[in-house]
Amino acid sequence: MRKVFLILASLVMSGCALMPKPTDINIQPAEIDAPSSTMTALKQRQLPQTRIPVSVYAFRDQTGQYKPQANVSSFSTAVTQGATSMLTQMLLESGWFLPMERENLQNLLTERKIYNSGDNKELPPLSEARLLLEGGIISYDTNVSTGGIGAEYFGIGASELYREDQVSVYLRAVDVYSGQVLVSVSANKKVFSQELRAGLFRYVSLNRLAEFEGGYSTNEPVQLSVKQAMERALVELIEKGLEMGYWRAES
Repeated sequence: MRKVFLILASLVMSGCALMPKPTDINIQPAEIDAPSSTMTALKQRQLPQTRIPVSVYAFRDQTGQYKPQANVSSFSTAVTQGATSMLTQMLLESGWFLPMERENLQNLLTERKIYNSGDNKELPPLSEARLLLEGGIISYDTNVSTGGIGAEYFGIGASELYREDQVSVYLRAVDVYSGQVLVSVSANKKVFSQELRAGLFRYVSLNRLAEFEGGYSTNEPVQLSVKQAMERALVELIEKGLEMGYWRAES
C-alpha cells in the first residue's frame, strides 16, 4: 500500500512540474508598449490621402461597475478610467487622424493665456477639428461563461476552472460642421481567467496525515482587453467611413 501511495504521490508531483507556469514571476524592468498587431496591420493595409483633424473630449467608463470581490466591499472600478488617453494614442498610431488636445483643454488655454500676457507675440487660434469622436466603455459583464473539470482518487486529485467576462465599447464619429453622426460602431472582447490546481490529502497511517497542494491562475488584464476592443472599433470605424465615402485612402 505504501508503495502505491508513493507512486501516486510522485505522479502528482511530476504532473505539477509539467504544468505550464507563468514566466514573469520575477521583477521585470518597465517596457515601452509596442504597437499592436491590429494597428500595425491597419497602417500596412492603407493610409489616408490626408490625416483628419479630430477631437476627443472624453471616452468614459459608462459601466458604473466595481471590481467583484467575494465578501468584500470594493470601490475599485472594474475597467480603466484612462480610456481617453488610450484612444488618443490609438489615433496617432493609426496614421489616419490628427488628434487635438481637448481632454485637458483648460490647462492648454491657461498656458496660452500666460504666454499672451507677457511680451511675447500673441499666439494664433487653436486648430479646429473636422470630426468629434464620442463613445465609451458601455458594459463589463462578469461570468459570461464558467466551467471546469476535475478528478480525485484516493485523496489525490487535480482540477481546472475557467471564467469568461466580456467588455463592450461604442465609438462614433460626429461631423463638427453639421452635428451629424457619420459612423457608429461597437466592439466587444472576452476576458479570460483560468485556474489549475493539483493536490493530495491522505492518511499514511493512523495518526499521520500527508497533504500537498499546488497550482496557479492566469487572469487576462482587463485594461488590455479594453484596449483591444477599442482598437477593433477604431479600425471598423475607418473601414465603414471608407465604404460610405466620408474619407478616402491613398490610391
